[in-house]
Amino acid sequence: MKKLINSIDLVEEEMVKGLVKSNAKLAKIDGFNVVVRADKKTDKVALVSGGGSGHEPAHAGYVGTGMLDAAVCGAVFTSPTPDAIFEGIKAVSNEKGVLCIVKNYTGDIMNFEMAIDMANDEDIQADYVVVNDDVAVKDSLYTTGRRGVAGTVLVHKIAGAKAETGADLEEVKEVAEKVIANVRTMGMAIAPCTIPAAGEPGFKLSDTDMEIGIGIHGEPGTSRETMKSANEIAKELTDKILEDIEYTGQEVVLLVNGMGATPLMELYIINNFVHDYLTEKGIKIYDTMIGNYMTSIEMQGFSITLLRLDDELKALYDAPADTPALKR
Repeated sequence: MKKLINSIDLVEEEMVKGLVKSNAKLAKIDGFNVVVRADKKTDKVALVSGGGSGHEPAHAGYVGTGMLDAAVCGAVFTSPTPDAIFEGIKAVSNEKGVLCIVKNYTGDIMNFEMAIDMANDEDIQADYVVVNDDVAVKDSLYTTGRRGVAGTVLVHKIAGAKAETGADLEEVKEVAEKVIANVRTMGMAIAPCTIPAAGEPGFKLSDTDMEIGIGIHGEPGTSRETMKSANEIAKELTDKILEDIEYTGQEVVLLVNGMGATPLMELYIINNFVHDYLTEKGIKIYDTMIGNYMTSIEMQGFSITLLRLDDELKALYDAPADTPALKR
């Protein structure tokens, strides 16, 4: 295994410190791998998210104006502990309350629920939503129900914009759930990633194979298929999404997300096909996001996300955001 690290035990801590040192608007909570806005906001619902490390820039890269107030970083592909989540909630809590945005993984949900209970015991008003945008599987080794993947970034963006308007906790939760109901994702990989502590790839692929329906924790997909052209792969993933909810005649945000080691050249080739394919099907692309937004360390592959818009979601999507990983 070759990785640019110093010690397996220090990967997450040194990563978080490096991020915070790169941006004066961020701070780290002492003793915890929790990133918060350096200038605490008290006039808005605070948003907290997080999960295992290895998905960078998610989630700490989305801490800032118009998105998250705190991100809790667990060990690579491992849910953060309840005490770390609680510290994050406590650090950003105010009279408006706290909304946690949780990806649908059993460990994440359990630990966030415990942390929210701890917060409620201290009279901190806290609630949560669960993102489950992955259409690849109904259940997996990590979940009951669908996994939360790249669509989580759009939940951060739109719920964050709603919070900035001064909306109350119930209203921010409602718009977050609207995004969740209208966002879908499907991913694939042509090469696996290596968790530092494991020291070897999560699965092996020949030069002629690919994994369809991968998650974001280095796990293999739902099926192994013979390698196809970029257009054929993009069509397969897009069709799976379009089977799930009705997009015809709708405006959408299209997110072509790299899994960590996919060149932008290839992501643009994917987008070239998907843009034309959706247009042919009567689906209007309101905006396109291309790049690494929710990765799986150095996995080589991509995912496609579609968010169906209405006027409210469109306005919130367009609202200003200023974070290390997303500026608008």
